[in-house]
Amino acid sequence: MKLNKMTVIAVLALGSLLTLGTALNAQDATSNAPAATLPAVRGRPNFEAIAKQLELTDDQKPKAKAVIDAQQKQMRELRGDTSLSQEDRRAKGKTIRDEATAKLKEILTPEQFAKYQKMTSGRRPAAPAPAATPQ
Repeated sequence: MKLNKMTVIAVLALGSLLTLGTALNAQDATSNAPAATLPAVRGRPNFEAIAKQLELTDDQKPKAKAVIDAQQKQMRELRGDTSLSQEDRRAKGKTIRDEATAKLKEILTPEQFAKYQKMTSGRRPAAPAPAATPQ
């Protein structure tokens, strides 16, 4: 009986320490967030943040917004299309992104376009290499 009480007390003490430690680490993690990240909506940077980062002019903003909005709409529709295979969906998504990038290249200055490419290069995972087939 005495052993059971000691075990229960030890487990409760250990659990309290683990819970308290986790809570303190969570507070530290939120206070040290990097300042360079873009504000996001549902995991994606919002247009205002992109426009500010690229330093778009008042003339460029509506044109770029139209391209980005159209791309997002097409990507949403693509994600909802269950009739396509994974490979076809991936290829169509790449086509949509490439078309939007080409349109943005016409709107942005070379410096802005270079910034845009740098911003978007880390967001998409690279497509896996096709497996070699034995012959």
